Amino acid sequence: MMSMLILVALLAVVLHLLVRIGYASLSFYWLTPRRIKKMMEKQGVRGPKARFLVGNILDMASFCSQSTSKDMDSISHDIVGRLLPHFVAWSRLYGKRFIYWNGTEPRMCLSETHLIKELLLKHSSISGKSWLQQQGTKHFIGRGLLMANGNDWYHQRHIVAPAFMGDKLKLGQAEFEIGEYMTRLTADIISRTEFDSSYEKGKQIFHLLTVLQNLCAQASRHLCFPGGRFLPSKYNREIKSLKMEVEKLLMEIIQSRKDCVEVGRSSSYGNDLLGMLLDEMQNKTRGGTEEFSLNLQLIMDECKTFFFAGHDTTALLLTWTVMLLASNPSWQDKVRAEIKEVCNGSSLSIEHLPKLTLLNMVINESLRLYPPASVLPRMAFEDYKLGDLHIPKGLSIWIPVLAIHHSEEIWGKDVNEFNPERFASKTFAPGRQYFMPFAAGPRNCVGQSFALMEAKIILGMLISKFSFNISQNYRHAPVIVLTLKPKYGVQICLKPLDS
Repeated sequence: MMSMLILVALLAVVLHLLVRIGYASLSFYWLTPRRIKKMMEKQGVRGPKARFLVGNILDMASFCSQSTSKDMDSISHDIVGRLLPHFVAWSRLYGKRFIYWNGTEPRMCLSETHLIKELLLKHSSISGKSWLQQQGTKHFIGRGLLMANGNDWYHQRHIVAPAFMGDKLKLGQAEFEIGEYMTRLTADIISRTEFDSSYEKGKQIFHLLTVLQNLCAQASRHLCFPGGRFLPSKYNREIKSLKMEVEKLLMEIIQSRKDCVEVGRSSSYGNDLLGMLLDEMQNKTRGGTEEFSLNLQLIMDECKTFFFAGHDTTALLLTWTVMLLASNPSWQDKVRAEIKEVCNGSSLSIEHLPKLTLLNMVINESLRLYPPASVLPRMAFEDYKLGDLHIPKGLSIWIPVLAIHHSEEIWGKDVNEFNPERFASKTFAPGRQYFMPFAAGPRNCVGQSFALMEAKIILGMLISKFSFNISQNYRHAPVIVLTLKPKYGVQICLKPLDS
């Protein structure tokens, strides 16, 4: 009798758990999205018809497959229709605000710049990265600053910001694939910034994270399906294996740094990013429990985050800028003359950078035409008012940065031409609010000053020592794999100036 009662009790508990899980899943995948859809339709925000569970994913895949099936015929910067074809098609039908579905997640695409400004500046504390985004990067960069929300984001930014201050960066014709060299160089710089003397092991981590990035991009398409992240797919198996390898290397670096302090070989953990994170963890341990807890897993996630953000975006900025200068030799000559005048025979240094206005204009124009992040997402964590719209909790707003940077209405008829003059100080002021390669508002990129300084020094040194033009082997085929990349790299012909 007693065993029967125990069995009944256990069955009741299991049934209760199943009901709760079932209701939570139903609410997450069906009830909440339907509620959001009805609320937005009442406000006149509509979009393409969605299929059960998959939403508009198949439509977007079909659009992108067709638009990127061939290389571009010439070096044209009119790339929005190629990279965001669904945005172009749906914005023509539904206007500057429309709803589409990434599986069961409702997303509002918003290209009204006055509302974007309000969203990024006013509502940053109650919006951030969605659950689907966090799951998509869980094994890649974890819960570091890029994927953190709320108080966790605030505390993490406060800790890591000092690592990316300006004083941390003090450094015959042949054909080259310049993207590979820029990637190696920026990986070396970010490895030293994060790990200082352990940068060789850091570069191993960088290589593994590059592979992991591509795998996560492939696997993320399954996340919208209930239980998709648990499927024993080839991608999921490889991702978990690589994640373990990356974290093993990170733990070796962390443990070595901790051992040096514990045995007295060093009095501090160092002034690089890892040292700052370990100092903060040690201080929190001594000070007792607090609202924000920094542990070893979060330290590893932070290091992975800045490997990705610190090398990938900067390498792409450098690669696209070199492509643009190689295709526009007159601007290459202008920048070279400016560097020669500013440096006046001395080597390029950080002190010269504020005077290199033409180089700054070129970099900004490169970031406008080829922003590393083509979209900027923000999920609402509570209901709020945005202009004339009521934004319900759970709605993701996606800002098409690439489309805004290529808007003829904002930038003029030459929007798809390389024209750095548009960033001259007197003419650029009205367009500043529309230019957001590093996002905007409180959640802007913590490393943007570091990245721009790094890019200016590398480009300045390259331009002052070499002339370069685009190779006949270059195939213009921009693609999006998390970030905006040249599909086949960028081949240029370099010629030393002293020859």
